[in-house]
Amino acid sequence: MRAISKKKDLGRPVGSGPRKAEKRYLDGQMLIAMPSMLDQRFARSVIYMCAHSEEGAMGIVVNQPARVRNFPELLVQLQVIAPEERISLPHGAEDIQVLSGGPVQTDRGFVLHSPDFFLDNSTLPIDDDVSLTATIDILRAIASGEGPHRALLALGYAGWDAGQLEEEIQRNGWLNCPADPALLFDRDLDTKYVRALRSIGVDPARLSGSSGHA
Repeated sequence: MRAISKKKDLGRPVGSGPRKAEKRYLDGQMLIAMPSMLDQRFARSVIYMCAHSEEGAMGIVVNQPARVRNFPELLVQLQVIAPEERISLPHGAEDIQVLSGGPVQTDRGFVLHSPDFFLDNSTLPIDDDVSLTATIDILRAIASGEGPHRALLALGYAGWDAGQLEEEIQRNGWLNCPADPALLFDRDLDTKYVRALRSIGVDPARLSGSSGHA
């Protein structure tokens, strides 16, 4: 299995696995950073949770752009397409977002996408609306016009050890709320944080570090 990275090798993310989300876990939900978030790498961040269990958690920051924002150029760098093939990419491929998914394994790529695309032994369905694929084959499919209807590519991810995320939530570091695919795949990164808060009835202007979680 070839990963979306120059190393072409991807281990399974922390806490991931082919299991259904349990109610006490946050798989398929979103985390919204509170003003009391001490780690400035996650200030005003919105994170889609891909996996959460007693062993730890893994999520993708979905409102921070990567330094490399040009998806066709990234395909060339990964040798998915030749430089001259950039002009012949299918409609919409050039618009796929390249995000900074988190501080862990920033040289590796993770594609969050609609469930109309699936690769055996590679795609992890997270909920009814979103799946995760972390092999380079999905980039080849996108480049050939056979990829998912909606997708975003994140470089790196956010990871938590066992109990770490729960402690951060208890310290009011995060709000959690249901994920909205329309918000998840939206390209307007600058307003995602505010819109995520408003989706659960929270006025960003009145948000304080002492608020609880949704």
